[in-house]
Amino acid sequence: MATTTARPAALDGSEDGRGLLTRDDRARLYRYMLLMRATEERALTLYRQGKVPGSYYDGHGQEAVSVGSAYALGPRDRACVLHRDLGAHLIRGVRPGRVLAQMMGRATGITGGRDGNMHFGDRHLGCVGMVSMLPDMALVACGLGLAFQIRREPRVAMTWFGEGSTANGVWHEAMNVAGIRRLPVVFVLENNQFAYSTPNDHEFAVDPVERAAGYGFPGIKVDGNDVEAVFSAAAAACERARTGGGPTLIECDTMRMHGHGAHDDMRYVPPELLEHWAARDPVEAYEARLAAAGIDTAAIQADVRAELERDTEWALQQPMPDPPTATDGVFAEVAEPLGDGEAPWSRWSPDREATHA
Repeated sequence: MATTTARPAALDGSEDGRGLLTRDDRARLYRYMLLMRATEERALTLYRQGKVPGSYYDGHGQEAVSVGSAYALGPRDRACVLHRDLGAHLIRGVRPGRVLAQMMGRATGITGGRDGNMHFGDRHLGCVGMVSMLPDMALVACGLGLAFQIRREPRVAMTWFGEGSTANGVWHEAMNVAGIRRLPVVFVLENNQFAYSTPNDHEFAVDPVERAAGYGFPGIKVDGNDVEAVFSAAAAACERARTGGGPTLIECDTMRMHGHGAHDDMRYVPPELLEHWAARDPVEAYEARLAAAGIDTAAIQADVRAELERDTEWALQQPMPDPPTATDGVFAEVAEPLGDGEAPWSRWSPDREATHA
């Protein structure tokens, strides 16, 4: 099965996998990329002020990947989001204020202050809470895809991961089961050139996108800094998955412009490489493209700034969680306790499984 390279969408939408990106769609794509960058910059400021505990991880320079791919999802699809893909959360309807409250451990954050600044997801909006051991979310996406398949639901699970994940056995297991079962999963590989401090040429001898063929499904390589190219590939992959065609691996070439985390000075990255990618900044490039097409990017910028100021003020006013309630909602309640000596699997039956699916 051949590996292909997706072409960027033409401004009139002629290369768009979904059929047509309207001017409103393009304005939204730009707005989400801008909102992701602005929210993460504000979170980084709060981190440096001591208001965000732990470390901090962002996706500066990778905005086109999560925004372009998540924009292709339908309302009933599910997103298994990575820690550099805030754009997917925003597209699904998570407000910047709730993200900032989450980062600061506030009671009104996405997990109610029960978890840190990486592990969060609003399941009511279709975002699955992240497992930070990469790429374990690929297996979670396969489980979702299998459930959709068994129920004969035309739904898609999308998962994101870095290229370093492709050296992990879990990734191969996920790819293998997805290929065997033809699961409706879209794998989005964010090749940001470094697995922490390890460059691509020390990570693999063959481009990871080529591996998809070995598992029986297409691998597509796109410019990860072109939001429309990412969208086109993701829209086509979602349609393929939704109609029974099975999974797709999309490799997005991009660059992590900040350190692995806020603690990382990334001195291992050659300055000329950063200069090369800075000249291809996805937000700036798309802004120029839309401005040339007559879209009022300045108005979108002003709207994003106003929204972020309102949401930041709201987040800073939110209370910390009440310590006595710290375990509320953390552990599942057992509705039917097992009897003495009864094995957990002894109550299983096909009918029971169907009831609880």
